[in-house]
Amino acid sequence: MVRKVYTELKDFEIQNNELGTALPFSNDVSVLGKDYKLGVKTVPNRLVCQAMEGCDGTPDGEPDTLTKRRYERIATGGAGLIWFEATAVMEEGRANPHQLYINENNIDAFKRQVEDIKNTAFKENGYEPLVIMQATHSGRYSKPNGTPAPIIAYNNPIFEKENPIDKSRIATDEYLDSVKEALVNGALLAQKAGFDGVDIKCCHRYLNSELLSAFEREGKYGGCFENRTRLLRESVKGAIENCSKDFIVSSRLNVYDGFPYPYGFGVSENGGTEFDITEPDRLIKELHSYGVKLLNITMGNPYFNPHVNRPYVSGGYEPPEHPLQGVARVLKGIEKIKSLNPEMAIICSAITYLGVAAPNVVSAFIQNGAFDFAGFGRTIFAYPDFAKDIIKNGSMDKNKICICCSKCTEIMRTAGGTPGCVIRDKEVYLPIYKKQCLKG
Repeated sequence: MVRKVYTELKDFEIQNNELGTALPFSNDVSVLGKDYKLGVKTVPNRLVCQAMEGCDGTPDGEPDTLTKRRYERIATGGAGLIWFEATAVMEEGRANPHQLYINENNIDAFKRQVEDIKNTAFKENGYEPLVIMQATHSGRYSKPNGTPAPIIAYNNPIFEKENPIDKSRIATDEYLDSVKEALVNGALLAQKAGFDGVDIKCCHRYLNSELLSAFEREGKYGGCFENRTRLLRESVKGAIENCSKDFIVSSRLNVYDGFPYPYGFGVSENGGTEFDITEPDRLIKELHSYGVKLLNITMGNPYFNPHVNRPYVSGGYEPPEHPLQGVARVLKGIEKIKSLNPEMAIICSAITYLGVAAPNVVSAFIQNGAFDFAGFGRTIFAYPDFAKDIIKNGSMDKNKICICCSKCTEIMRTAGGTPGCVIRDKEVYLPIYKKQCLKG
C-alpha cells in the first residue's frame, strides 16, 4: 500500500476506510480557532507548536541566531500555545553542546527570547501565545561535549544490545535527588524569564521517562509505581509549591513506550506490547491531585521505534505498519486518557503525517471531547504559519505541509547538526543537510 502524506482529503478518506483505522473527520474546523481558559490564563486557540529542538544554541546555552529565527517564524504563525523546546537544567544533562541550557547566568537571554516571541506574535496576529518551557535532563542521550556521556536509570538490553553501558553510568538515588532540585529550580528560572509555564519533561526515554519503566531498579527510584514515578511527581509538586499560582506546571508525558515489560511503561506485566492504560491513568490522576491542569501526551521513542512516536513516509527502517495505523494508535490512546480524566486539558501528538487532513481529524476529536488541543511537531519546521492558514482559510496548504521525509531527524542525529526543514526551508537547511548528511 502506498505511503505518503495526504495532500488531498479524498486520499485520506479512502485509506482511512481501507485500513479500518476509523479516524473521525469533520468538515467544520472552526473549533481550532476557539480560545480555552486554563486557570487564570487564556490560550487564544487550540493549535500548539510542539517542542522541536533546533540544537542551535550558544555553547553556554543561550538562544543563538538560528534559534531566534525559528521562534520569530513560529511566533508569526498564529499558534495559541508554543511548547518551547527541550531546555536543559543541568550541564551534564544536555543532549548536545548546543542544546539550550537555562541557568542563573543567562536568564536575561531567555527573558529576551520570550519577549520577542510574544511581541512578534502580537504585532502579527493581535494576540500573544502562551509559551511553556520544556525542562529536561537527557539521561541516556546526554552528550554535553559532543560525545556520548549517558546517565541512565538502568541497563536496557533492548537499547544497549551487545554493548551494555557501564554500570557506573547508572544514576544513584542521590544524583536523582539533585535532578529533582534542578528541575524545580528550572521551573523557577522559567518563571523569572517570563514563560507562562514549565513542562517537567517525561517522555521519549529521557531520564525522567526512563524511570517510569525502572521495574528492576533498586532503591527509592525503582520497583514499585510510587518509586518509578517519584522523580516526576516530586519535581512537579516542587514546581507547583515554589512557583506562583498562575504559573502553569505541566508535563510532556509518555503514556506508552511500545516495549515489553520490564522495559516499557504503559504495557502489561503479562507480556506483549499492547497499550495498558492502568499505570498511566493512575499517574495522571496523581498529577491532577497536585494541581496539574494540562498535559501534553505522547507515545514511543524517536530513537528506537519512531513509527510509534512520529509515523513517517521514509526513515531509518521499514515500519511494521502503515503510518496511519500509528497515528490512530496515538490519537485513540489519548482519547482513552481523556475519557478517564475529563477534567484534564490534553494536547495530542503524532498528527503531522495526516497532512491536509490534520485539521479535519483533530477537529472531530476535539468536538467529541477526546482531547482539547492539536499539537503539531515536525510541521512547525516545514510550515511555521500552519495555524494562521487553518484559522483564516479553514485548511492547510498542500504545498507547505511537512512530507515526513525524516531529513530533519537525519541532521539531528549527526554531530553538530542543527535540524530544520530541508524541503520547505531549503535556503537555510539544504546546505546544512548536504554538509552533515551527504558530506558534501
